[in-house]
Amino acid sequence: MLDPARLLLLRELADRGTMTAAAAALGRTSSAVSQQLAVLEREAGVPLLERDGRRVRLTPEGVRLVAHARIVLGALETAERDLRAAADTPRGPVGLACFSTFAAVHVVPALVAARERFPELRVSLNELEPPEALAALRARRCDVAVRYTYDLVPEPAFPADEFTVHPLAADPVLLALPAGPGADGAAVDLSDLADTPWIVGSREDGSAALVRAACALAGFAPRIAHAVDDYHLALRMVANGLGVALLPRLAAAAHAPAAADIALRPLLGPRLTRRIHALTLPAPAARPAVDAVLALLRSPVS
Repeated sequence: MLDPARLLLLRELADRGTMTAAAAALGRTSSAVSQQLAVLEREAGVPLLERDGRRVRLTPEGVRLVAHARIVLGALETAERDLRAAADTPRGPVGLACFSTFAAVHVVPALVAARERFPELRVSLNELEPPEALAALRARRCDVAVRYTYDLVPEPAFPADEFTVHPLAADPVLLALPAGPGADGAAVDLSDLADTPWIVGSREDGSAALVRAACALAGFAPRIAHAVDDYHLALRMVANGLGVALLPRLAAAAHAPAAADIALRPLLGPRLTRRIHALTLPAPAARPAVDAVLALLRSPVS
């Protein structure tokens, strides 16, 4: 019978791409992983790896075995969750992948509350943007992935039964302007900003797509001057008159000192919102630890 521990090594190699990365993720040395995979090849009776320059890659038989390994290891993980669910108290590890602004405002208080209310629950945060968080969830490197989607921007497609979606929050998206005369909180007509430089994120499926879609509804193409992913930097640029930006309210809350010199104003017309969801893999068994983390993420911030 194939050893599940060695199947785990093979799955990690497939997910992480190199022997070194797989070994680091599992807290082992590359030589130890290589030796165990050689044993797995002997157990399987077929070659699983082949040299590709200085690296190794999976053979077709190795790719097939990885697919079986995912099923076997998924069943074992489900069995472990089912056994942990026998107790009423949430316990054990929960991996949480989340983007920075929601993590700063909501996840940090949730971690503190988890430590106080559920001493046997161990929540581990990994800061990841939504695409990377979904990839981690697919590879079972986390138990909960938090993502966002913008109004006016098509959502990434995935099979309806691949994830269970848990709504967490609706984050208003506001126009960030330099503070000063005229920045009085009144709603802004986007058409008045047709000649204004814009600051957007670098991801085409993120705030850049939102700005283009919103400005198109207002009848113009935005003049995008800067692509900046760091909210603190974007806020400083807005404050110094280098452009305007569409900014989720949580981003301003997470970077309050940098937001002191800007004004956040709503837009005329349809309200823009960043909708935040947690995603989990479907599981037939009760998962009190994951359910406890989801409940804490939904809790109001005090």
